[in-house]
Amino acid sequence: MTEQTTTPSPDSPTGRSSTSSTAPPEDHLVTTLHSLDLPDGPLNYTATTGTVVLTEEPEGEEYGRGCAYAELFSVSYVATASGASSADAAERPVLFAFNGGPGASTVWLHLGLLGPRRVDSGDAGSPADPPHHLLDNHETILRHADLVVVDAMTTGYSRPAPGAKPARHHGLTADRDLIASFVIDWLTRNQRWTSPVFLAGESYGTTRASAVAARLMDRYYLAVAGIALISPVLDFGTISFDPGNDCPYVHYLPTYAAIAHAHGKHEGRLLQDVVDEAEAFAEQEYPALLAAGLRLSTEQVREAAARIGALIGVDPGWVERADLRVEHMAFLAELLRDQGLVTGRIDGRFTAPLGDGNAASMETDPSIDQLAPSYTATINQYLRAELEFSSDVVYEIMSGRVHPWSYKDFENRSVEVASDLSRLLRKSPHTTVLVSHGYHDAATPFHASEHVLAQLAIPRSDYDERIRIEYYEAGHMMYCHEPSRLALSQHLAEFVTGEDAAVDASPEK
Repeated sequence: MTEQTTTPSPDSPTGRSSTSSTAPPEDHLVTTLHSLDLPDGPLNYTATTGTVVLTEEPEGEEYGRGCAYAELFSVSYVATASGASSADAAERPVLFAFNGGPGASTVWLHLGLLGPRRVDSGDAGSPADPPHHLLDNHETILRHADLVVVDAMTTGYSRPAPGAKPARHHGLTADRDLIASFVIDWLTRNQRWTSPVFLAGESYGTTRASAVAARLMDRYYLAVAGIALISPVLDFGTISFDPGNDCPYVHYLPTYAAIAHAHGKHEGRLLQDVVDEAEAFAEQEYPALLAAGLRLSTEQVREAAARIGALIGVDPGWVERADLRVEHMAFLAELLRDQGLVTGRIDGRFTAPLGDGNAASMETDPSIDQLAPSYTATINQYLRAELEFSSDVVYEIMSGRVHPWSYKDFENRSVEVASDLSRLLRKSPHTTVLVSHGYHDAATPFHASEHVLAQLAIPRSDYDERIRIEYYEAGHMMYCHEPSRLALSQHLAEFVTGEDAAVDASPEK
């Protein structure tokens, strides 16, 4: 059953009304009714899909009507229950979710983890074959909170308003402001200002989520109830392999060890034991070795290379030639070179044949290559066939058109949002944080995130009581691994409901 909030032209395949090119842009939304069969009964919900026009007051004027500047695409899932009052609905939590990139649409969290329908993507070693299809998601967060998945500018179907330029939104600060404006607009349109508001971001989406949450508090005095940081990066200085910066070599090493374990380089050992040993070395001995540099004797270098090589599963001579500094793209090309394979960056459990057996770096990422086709096929089919929305522009799954991405506000310093997160937690005493790490994630390594979280400018009691950190035996998009998907779904459910039910589906740190 479908309710359309716009009337498409009979001869238009796009769902957009035929209007003059000079007419102001309009919202283009379609609302459909759905029901998900769960073990404890049906979950009825509406899905509102399409683009909304965001407006802003003209700069330099004392007062001005809002001028359109962006059309953002989103899907809003709102649970419905017979007999429920509008007051009950207004107090139900609402979760706003987005991916990162920059340049990634939110298809990954939408169909991989959160929505009422999920993609059958397969996993490492067994990616799904076409034809690709969707499954009912019995673990959807919609059981506990209404869900809004939104695409950032130039991703998905999000575009600037006619006559506006997309580049103004392609940067950390402008993107932050745009998403914050969308959240305010959605709460206002849907009369949900009293609902507990949660944000969920993945990868650069965690950078976005931290910045947006701080912006909502600083600009609008909206204190979010919680932020879910999935595969986080909060300080780019911890993962950027720049000359003179040894931090990434230290923070990536435990991830290298975990990936080596996944490929049988630590036969007979538990993953947790390998990770613990690698973290101890990375925190205690490794920084001193790198700092010593040329002051190390030949024997000391050889001993250090042997130790590192054993931990991360590569030839010590290769480590020695790298000056004890193993860059991640080089590691992913080297680890299984003798087998003619390259290892995944997004998820180090994935592999693909090497194109050039002597390549110094990985040519492409097999984890993205093997997962993306199922997401691409299903989102395009799902939006049209089930949510009944279509457009004449391409749904941008991963867009390079957002680059160059501007970090102009961080000139001469590291790009970081840890200070935003710290400020928010100091200002808002009820905001909590859920952090989710994949052990085999070579894009945003877990040890880097651990380090940044431990340095937040907040009281120790807040770190202990308001930040929950979980780990999964998978990669960046840990939900492609079924045990990790189930565990993460349970952790998110506990997070938005405030419950702390014991879950033993993922390893403890």
